[in-house]
Amino acid sequence: MVLIIIGVLVGIGTGLGAFIFNRLIEFITDLSFHEFPVLFDGIGRGYLVVVPVLGGLIVGPMIYYFAREAKGHGVPEVMQAIALEGGRIRPIVVVIKALASSITIGTGGSVGREGPIVQIGAALGSTLGQVLGMPEARIRNLVASGAAGGIAATFNAPIAGVMFAVEVIQGEFNVSSVTAIVIAAVTADALTQAIEGAEQVFPIPQVYTIESLWEFGFYVVLAVLAALIAVLFVRTLYWLEDLFEYQQKHLPEWIQPAVGGALLGGLALAYPLVFPSLEYDLVPQVFGTGVGEILEALSNQKILFAALVLMFLKIMATNITLGSGGSGGVFAPSLFMGAMLGTIVGIVVNNLFPGLTAPPGAYALVGMAAVFAGAAHAPITAIVMLFELTRDYRIILPLMLTVIIATMISRRLLGGESIYTLKLTRRGIRLHQGRDVDLLQNVLVGEVMTREIDTVNTSVTLLQITHLFSHSHHHGFPILDSRGKLWGLVTLSDLDRAIAQNLPPETAVTEIGTPYDRLIVTYPDEAIGDVLNRMGRRGLGRMPIVSREDPHLLLGMIRREDIVRGYNIAQTRRAAIQQQTEHLKTKQDTERPAKGEFIELGLTLSGDDIAVGKKVKDIAPALPDECILVSIQRNESILIPHGDTVFQPGDQVTAFICNADIEALYHCLLNGTR
Repeated sequence: MVLIIIGVLVGIGTGLGAFIFNRLIEFITDLSFHEFPVLFDGIGRGYLVVVPVLGGLIVGPMIYYFAREAKGHGVPEVMQAIALEGGRIRPIVVVIKALASSITIGTGGSVGREGPIVQIGAALGSTLGQVLGMPEARIRNLVASGAAGGIAATFNAPIAGVMFAVEVIQGEFNVSSVTAIVIAAVTADALTQAIEGAEQVFPIPQVYTIESLWEFGFYVVLAVLAALIAVLFVRTLYWLEDLFEYQQKHLPEWIQPAVGGALLGGLALAYPLVFPSLEYDLVPQVFGTGVGEILEALSNQKILFAALVLMFLKIMATNITLGSGGSGGVFAPSLFMGAMLGTIVGIVVNNLFPGLTAPPGAYALVGMAAVFAGAAHAPITAIVMLFELTRDYRIILPLMLTVIIATMISRRLLGGESIYTLKLTRRGIRLHQGRDVDLLQNVLVGEVMTREIDTVNTSVTLLQITHLFSHSHHHGFPILDSRGKLWGLVTLSDLDRAIAQNLPPETAVTEIGTPYDRLIVTYPDEAIGDVLNRMGRRGLGRMPIVSREDPHLLLGMIRREDIVRGYNIAQTRRAAIQQQTEHLKTKQDTERPAKGEFIELGLTLSGDDIAVGKKVKDIAPALPDECILVSIQRNESILIPHGDTVFQPGDQVTAFICNADIEALYHCLLNGTR
């Protein structure tokens, strides 16, 4: 009963939030492209530049000073909140995200509504959970419920909302957690229908079906192209983000959305001059969500050339908007790109095989789902979403085939990352199934490997290696040749087999060991999570570490105990990210100039140090302003320090601190410098 009530409350809040958000977009769009051009008719089409620039000038400072989380497309921030922050999202995000995104879209930003609505719904769910004092697991569930309600309210698609929350936000299906998600999605959609009606978002003018079995081959071609377009979209988006981030040395972050608005306006002014057939009245085709253009594609009203140009223009416009710091979603732009791509393929196959293929609108419909799935790696959501948006079941077979193939190809080309997870990976946050942080993926082999190792050479005999094993605690020795290069590895298991076979004592170690060509090796730049998986599959207890430049050059060994040590390091880093995020969110003086680079610093306390015997809260007032105490390693345990934690001799304290404040920290914890 509690879950049902909470789900209803989240759904009502999200439905009302979506309604207000949509009305804001309509109001600002009308003001920007109907009232403004009339009031300032003297500037002619200059309003196409002025309006996005004004929008950027409002959005940039709003995000920069009040809620940095509102920047971009929103979904990665929700995923990060679930993975790192116990589902806690600041309430102010609801207001700032709604205002920033409605202004961005209303002034021409080439983004969608779904990302903001997901973040708004998630923030509402999080706020409700925090106000009611719920545990973290329940708050995370409410965040996912708000996201589901957001999708349901935006697209009138409750099932897709549930699938999106499970497939993208949570990353796992759990019966106990899905209850509130379903209730929130149903409530949000029912409220939206009661207020705005139950109209289809993308009404289909005719029934699309498979005309012949040959069409499945054409849909496979569409799937491949959709994957390539999705990869192009994702890669160029983050390339442009990097470009704008690099320019922060010369261009303040808060003004970059205005620069993006100027570039977007310039694009809108330029392309009709180059392509006169793409002339428009007041609002360029690539501004806003692009729903009108999608409807034309579904109605078979687009020509090949227009669809081709608009597809690439949309990629440029969306990436400029988001890369420069605007606020909005990537769902609608990916649907736009997919509709244009599908139209292109549909027109081509219709001309080549007129009696065997469905109209271009059918391919546009399938292309929409394929490009979104290729970008988001959410095939189930894409399939269900398109079915709910169009309410047409007859095209489901090619839709499923195309979406799955597009997802598989793009996943391979993007290294398993989606448009959502890639943003987090670039921050050093890697997620695994269940949307928790994959801790072991954040520590490299080179950080935990054993560098000082005992080795044997190829001339060692069975008798000698038996003696070495009996007088050491090692379970394996690397074997080096006369040049000092790695020949192979000998383990206790190899020795046991040799003894069982009654091999003579003078048998060379190379006769019983594993040669290099049969070894499983690793490299210093690999994640220890990947190494642990390989160890588990092969039943290994240790692996040699070699250089990528010289694969026979032995650099060290990694054992299971090294991976355990790496896990402790990863826990420390997770705590650091979490604490630093909270610190930055609550920090008031956003304009204070940085005093230097932030580093991770380790200190070991001795018995006569100042901090020993004191509580963290006692020394906290003396700590440098920018210092965060991340963890304390005490014997084999990792402690997250809180106010009542007492420092003890031998504690290994890890801190995140500006390098200019290191001496001050030494004086605070230790006896002067060290």
